[in-house]
Amino acid sequence: MAFTYFVKECDVAVVGAGHAGIEAALAAARLGMHTILFTINLDAVGNMPCNPAIGGTGKGHLVRELDALGGEMGLAADHCCIQYRMLNRGKGPAVHSLRAQADRRKYQQYMKHVLERQPGLELKQAQVTEILTENGRVCGLRTQLGAEYRAKAVIIATGTYLDSTVITGESVVASGPDGMHPSQGLADNLRSLGLPLRRFKTGTPPRVNRRSIDFSKMELQPGDQDAEPFSFRTGHKLCNAAVCYLTYTNAETHRIIRENLSRSPMYDGTISGVGPRYCPSIETKIVRFSDKPRHQLFIEPCGLDTEEMYIQGLSSSLPEDVQIAMLHTIPGLEQAEIMRLAYAIEYECVDPTSLLPTLETKTLPGLYGAGQFNGTSGYEEAAVQGLVAGVNAARKIQGKSPFILTRDASYIGILIDDLVTKGTQEPYRIMTSRSEYRLLHRQDNADQRLTALGAEIGLVSRQRLAAVEEKYAQVAREIARLESRGVPASEELNRMLSQRDSAPVAASARLADLLRRPQVEYGDLAPFDPERPELPPAVTQQVQIQLKYAGYLTRQEKQVEQFRREEERLLPEDMDYLSIAGLRLEARQKLQAIRPVSIGQAGRISGVSPADIAVLLICLEQRRGGEPPAEREKT
Repeated sequence: MAFTYFVKECDVAVVGAGHAGIEAALAAARLGMHTILFTINLDAVGNMPCNPAIGGTGKGHLVRELDALGGEMGLAADHCCIQYRMLNRGKGPAVHSLRAQADRRKYQQYMKHVLERQPGLELKQAQVTEILTENGRVCGLRTQLGAEYRAKAVIIATGTYLDSTVITGESVVASGPDGMHPSQGLADNLRSLGLPLRRFKTGTPPRVNRRSIDFSKMELQPGDQDAEPFSFRTGHKLCNAAVCYLTYTNAETHRIIRENLSRSPMYDGTISGVGPRYCPSIETKIVRFSDKPRHQLFIEPCGLDTEEMYIQGLSSSLPEDVQIAMLHTIPGLEQAEIMRLAYAIEYECVDPTSLLPTLETKTLPGLYGAGQFNGTSGYEEAAVQGLVAGVNAARKIQGKSPFILTRDASYIGILIDDLVTKGTQEPYRIMTSRSEYRLLHRQDNADQRLTALGAEIGLVSRQRLAAVEEKYAQVAREIARLESRGVPASEELNRMLSQRDSAPVAASARLADLLRRPQVEYGDLAPFDPERPELPPAVTQQVQIQLKYAGYLTRQEKQVEQFRREEERLLPEDMDYLSIAGLRLEARQKLQAIRPVSIGQAGRISGVSPADIAVLLICLEQRRGGEPPAEREKT
């Protein structure tokens, strides 16, 4: 062991400066905590080792929610992204998701500078190898060089660095992503502290030089004409400064891959970690979807000041010679010069059922997990967990109630509830299909749902909250006006309706009723509404959605009310589930391990049946003896 020496004290120490660590450190510092953020390499702060993009299906929702709560990722994206596209425009607003290609290095520089300027936050290059404990709780950490820091809370946000190995063909090297040093020693220390670790795997495609690509053989993928920002705070007009391209694999590509499967670490036993099912390697796609004649590949720029192009969809761990051969069969990439090879990376992470909904570990008070350390995949999933962990670490030190987002309020709540209640057997990714209330959880109304909560915890200013409240007051006033105003039938009105394949009106009609028609947009009514006020597009968007989907929204709100009733039936912290005779053995073991906060959470645990819930309810009544159980504080 290296010579040890004491350096200083802080309130919160964050280990890892990826997307989770950044948001955790900023949240804690902005809540008044003296915070130190440790990273193995300062040049890797905010790195995007895989796709240099922010958002996507479900992920765009997370970024908007993070922004509404006072996080930084949305603002950073709007300063550094070079192409914006709103996904799923052909579907309803519940699944509209913003995605933007980022300038990778500009994003890193932006985030590093934000951290450097944040009062109360120190950014330090050092490898943390040990978490220090005292009397059964965290008291600090120690670095590889023996430096000791006292801390009241420690947040682990190690991403894919923890005991990581990079695998390309027969080559297996102890390394972090992008050739960075791995985090070594800390995993063994965490195991010694009783944390249940497991091994996950992810991968990344090759990067090629732009000059070696023949774009004439590819399909152009331009950005949106009127790009929407991620952050509700962004005031500047966004510029699509780059384009992407689409190409496809073919039979020859697939032949080369099949003939070399014996050399694939995915199939020769080299890779033991569990990878993401929803984002498979190209070799897995060829095997799993053997009937498909081709797979799409997106060619995306890594930035405006580099010629590196990212090949989305071609994740692989095949040997270099095989990567070159298969790449050169793809239209437009026949002469492609590989700048960075594709690789797989295995790393250690924690079983998230060992965490509380605050992301604090159940067995070691003061220790929190965030991001890929918790078994998730993706920059956006990492960032939102970082904020939640940072806020809870600060609030616990301050003696305040925990900050818990429930699944009826946000995608963030769904993500965390899924992790701590159900666990995950593969890197977890958020998807709109995971939300029971996705029409209520739209990305466009994240400010309405969460800004007040951001202000309550201290990350959102009162001025910003007032602006959001005024926005939705305008929405309410405009809906009331449209409900009270009629428009007489006319040849011009019916011509407009006919052009939009909507039935004509024989008499007068309320403006609100016309707007409820699926084919009619708010702007279509302008010629027939002389009293129409000048309103921002964000306001008219909400007016239109709330009127068109009023019935569905009311139905989901009733479902949320039922959910909340189940969540309000709180379970005692000292409940001994192993001693409850009426429960099945599996249910006893699962309940004892996860220790759910409420009846609602208990019902979402895999292996707990409705019959088990009925037994729990009876047990609660018997314990209660006419008195409610001691309640746990929730936000």
